[in-house]
Amino acid sequence: MRIIIDGDACPQRVKEICEHAAKEYGVELIIVVDIDHYIVSDFQIIIVEQGRDSVDYKIVQIFKEGDILVTQDYGLASLVLAKASAVIHTAGFFINKNNIDSLLQSRYISERIRKQGGKTKGPSKRTKEQDENFRKCLYKVLNEKLGRKK
Repeated sequence: MRIIIDGDACPQRVKEICEHAAKEYGVELIIVVDIDHYIVSDFQIIIVEQGRDSVDYKIVQIFKEGDILVTQDYGLASLVLAKASAVIHTAGFFINKNNIDSLLQSRYISERIRKQGGKTKGPSKRTKEQDENFRKCLYKVLNEKLGRKK
C-alpha cells in the first residue's frame, strides 16, 4: 500500500498530513507534480513534463492495487477507483463508487456553463475542518488496512 498524491493542486496542509501519516505507519508516499511546481519533501517526488493531464497519466501508470490516491480530480479518481484502497478528496471526503457519477456529472455541468460564458462558483477558502476531515479519512483507511502504526 502506498499513498499517492496528485500534487499539482494539493494544499500544503494535506501534503503535511500525508507525510506525517506515512512516517507514522511506515507507508511509502509518492507526490506526482509537473515541472511548474516546486515541492520539497522527505518522500519520493515524481516530476513530469508540463501538459494537460500529464500528472494524471503518470499516476494511472504507477498506480497499483491497494494504493491510496489523494486528489481533487474526479476524472483521475474514476480511472483508479477499481484498484484503490481509497480515493480521498483533499477537502476531506471519500470518492467512491457511490458518489463518483454525481461528482462527474457536477463537473460536466459546470464545464458546460463555463464554455457558454457563464460563471460557476470556485472552491471556498480552505478550512481547518477540511484538514481535520481529510486527516480522519486518511487515518481511517490506514487503520482499517494496516491496523497498526509503525
